[in-house]
This record gives sequence, C-alpha cells and structure tokens, in this order.
Amino acid sequence: MREGSLDAPTRHPILWQDEDFYDEEKLDAELRRVFDICHGCRRCFNLCDSFPRLFDLVDAAGDDELEAVNSKDFKPVVDACTLCDMCYMTKCPYVPPHEFNLDFPHLMLRYRAVEARKGDIGFTDKQLSETDRNAKLAKIAPGLTNWATKRSNALTRPMMQAAIGIHRDAELPKYERVTLCDKAKLKESQTPLNMDAPAYGRKAVVYATCFANYNNTDIGMDTLNILAKNGVETEVIYPECCGMPQMEHGELARVAGKAENISAALTPWIDKGYDIIALVPSCALMLKSEWPLLLPDNDMVKKLASASYDAAEYIMDIAKNEGLAEGLIALDGPVSLHISCHSRAQNMGQKATQMLCLIPETKVKPIERCSGHGGSWGVKKNWFPVALKVGKPVAKQAIKNDNAYLVSECPLAREHIVQGVEEGGGNIDKIKHYQHPIQLLAKAYGLNK
Repeated sequence: MREGSLDAPTRHPILWQDEDFYDEEKLDAELRRVFDICHGCRRCFNLCDSFPRLFDLVDAAGDDELEAVNSKDFKPVVDACTLCDMCYMTKCPYVPPHEFNLDFPHLMLRYRAVEARKGDIGFTDKQLSETDRNAKLAKIAPGLTNWATKRSNALTRPMMQAAIGIHRDAELPKYERVTLCDKAKLKESQTPLNMDAPAYGRKAVVYATCFANYNNTDIGMDTLNILAKNGVETEVIYPECCGMPQMEHGELARVAGKAENISAALTPWIDKGYDIIALVPSCALMLKSEWPLLLPDNDMVKKLASASYDAAEYIMDIAKNEGLAEGLIALDGPVSLHISCHSRAQNMGQKATQMLCLIPETKVKPIERCSGHGGSWGVKKNWFPVALKVGKPVAKQAIKNDNAYLVSECPLAREHIVQGVEEGGGNIDKIKHYQHPIQLLAKAYGLNK
C-alpha cells in the first residue's frame, strides 16, 4: 500500500491476552514512537487536552525534544484521554492500514491496562465504575440519593469532593426507583402494537443500558412506544452494564467477561429474528466495535455486532426500508442536536439528525464536536474544569442557537453541555427537559409529555 492511500481505516484486535501487551519497556517504546509522530504532525491539537499536554512536554524539552522527556511525565497525557476516538476517526492521517499504524486511543488503553494489572487504579475510580451496583443501592432511596448528589446541596457536595474526588459543581445523573426493565413489563402502559404500520413484522430487543435502565427510563419507554407505533414487536433485556466504565480504566478482562455474558444472553434472541438496539451510543459502540476487538474469535460477539443498532440508526433503517408510520407533527420550536463522539465513532453518519429532520416543519441544528464530558472522567475534581474547557465550543454554539430543545445522543453529554451553557451565560431556564433525540420523535408522535 502506498503512503497516503485512501483505503478505509481499520482497527487491529486488542492483544490484551498477550504478555507483550503488558511489557513496560515495549509499551514505553511504542509510546515514544507514536508521540514522536504526533509531535511532528500536531493535527489533533484542538481535539482534547491530551495533545496540548503532549506538545507542551516536548516543547519544554528544547532541542532534544521527545528524547529529553521522562517517561513518568507521559501519565498526564494518558490521563487526559477520554477514549472518545475522535483523533482516530476524524483527524489522524496515520491510522492503519497506513504503515505508521497509529491508534492513539487504544495505546492509551494499553497504558491503563498496564496500570490496572499493577493495581494502580485508585479505589474511588474503581468504585465509581461499578454502575450496576451503585444504581441498585441508589434506587433503594432515590429521593435521598438525588438530594445528596444535587449540585446545589452545599452540605453533601463539598463532602463528596473531599472524600471521593467528585467535583462539587459537576452535574450527576439522577436515579429512579423503578427500572426500565420493570416498567417494560407493564404492557398496559405502553402504546399498542400497530399492525397497520409499514414495518409491522419487525422484532427488536432493546438493550436497556445502565443509564436508561436506572437513570432516565423515559428514553427507553419513548423508544418502546415509537417502535410499537411502527409495528415493531419488542423485548427489553439488561443482563448487565456493557463495561465501558471498566474499559476506561483498562480492566480489559472484566470487559471481555461482560461481552461474553451479554452476547450469550442476546444471541438466542438474534437466532429468533430479533434485531438488537442499544439506547446509548457508548454502549452501541461497545457491542459493535470494542467487544469484537477484544474477542475477535468469539462467534456470539461477532453475531451480536452484526445485529446491533444505535437507537436512531434503527429508526432510520425503518424509514429507509419500510417507511415510518404516519402521525408525526411539528415540534413547538427548533432543536439543537449534539452529535456525540461515540455516535460518530460508529461511522454511521448523522442518524439522529436525519431522524429529527423527518419531523415536519422542524428545524434541526446539529453540533458535531466533543462535549468534553468523558463519562466518570468529566465529573472528577481534577478533570471537571478541563471537561468544561473541551466542551466550550459546543456550549457556545448552543448559546448562539438559543433553542428551547437541546438534546444529545449521549444523555450524560447533554447535561454537561447544559452546564457549559450556564457557565457561558446562556439561558438554561429556556431549555426543556428532554435529553435524547428519540424523546423528541416520541413527542412529535404524541407519545410522551
């Protein structure tokens, strides 16, 4: 292959079961090789804080450049990476199959996997990533939990910052007492299956995801109602979290275990003709891309990847192939729509934009840039100000749009953007409560409040 080829980027399997993967000397050599190329290119300077940190390190070293940088000083560069994949997907000219073979996010992941094997992940960081356990505890008394985690709580939030390192000003997700899985069992509360819809006969399993199952069940219920309106028979399944929080810390064996468990639970449904829909793009990315790279020889993981859809992607698949059911009416105002990084990393186009543009007489303004929130990374004391800085261009665009609807394919990103709007002097009181674009499609169908 010629250098500068236009061949499509490819990703290599993550060799986490190979001992060389954890060899610190080989890791350091690869870090220096990649960082030297990044230093010479600098195309990614405006994506996140990893690259400015790297370039400042090299610049401060003087004429000796990267050779003069101590390896221990690489850690802040690694820690600033949110694994958003945007450098790999949108900027880097040297991703495979280029001979330079750069995959910056997965190199950062390797560094963290080495840290995880050595036991260097902080206790608090590990506890924050236990989303299922934390949610099950929180939903015992969600009112108390939501009171304690509320940003305005001057009693508990300073204590949380001091004790567990969560920034006192970072917006945290709320919890519900009844999960999406439990609500979905109450069929009488859902839209009846529309047998006259063009897509009648389709069947889909909604993989609830930890956020939609525990934090905002409206996203899931709105999706179920839209699918029923369009004649799609549905089931809601949630074996456990997809493992993205553990992936961020390099706990790759745990992520692989989750991939095996969830794919084993979902494969029988695929065999019965069901498609799989993930409600949050990070989880869809795990099912489609990250799990197959961790377990490239697992047939169930491969089958699940081929059968999985992001929520908006699935709606557009219906619109393209059968056509949506009638009944959409205009929203009462224009929409600012944030295209999340993990939606873009799925390489499927702006499906949420296309979906909302199907709503009559509704203007949609997409914002295609990283929000900066980075999952649990963005709520930590050391990183929350950085997260706001990275997301500032998105917040500025939302302020400029001044639309009553501000949604994101990633609900956590949406709340972070709202904070950015507030920090930038925008009118957050005008912004309506909807988080996900699927909720606006449900509203246009008259299926929610």
